[in-house]
Amino acid sequence: MGQVSVIVNGRTYGVACDDGQEERIRRLAQYIDGKVADFAKSLGQIGDARLILLAGLVVADELAEANEALLRLRRSTPAAASQSTHDVAADAVIAAGIESLAVRIEAIAEELERVHM
Repeated sequence: MGQVSVIVNGRTYGVACDDGQEERIRRLAQYIDGKVADFAKSLGQIGDARLILLAGLVVADELAEANEALLRLRRSTPAAASQSTHDVAADAVIAAGIESLAVRIEAIAEELERVHM
């Protein structure tokens, strides 16, 4: 099991991950940190939990919009009429992944709020 330290809003967090995923986790954390920095700039330091929650919601919204665009694209192509069971199963896996991420983001935000209050 890999371990990586990431910085979000000036705080260091240890994150466990699968071996070999450390660099990916760092890049994802940098993306979240950028979103948090944008909110901190416009709203001020309203607390790590709230800033991270807002960033997580924005990222989830971006992901939802990307998935909706993908679905629209699939529907607009002639091959969409013969979408395979594999594609439907893949969409279900993606939806489950989004749901899982939302739950994890919520849990992290709650934990951060509990720790920093």
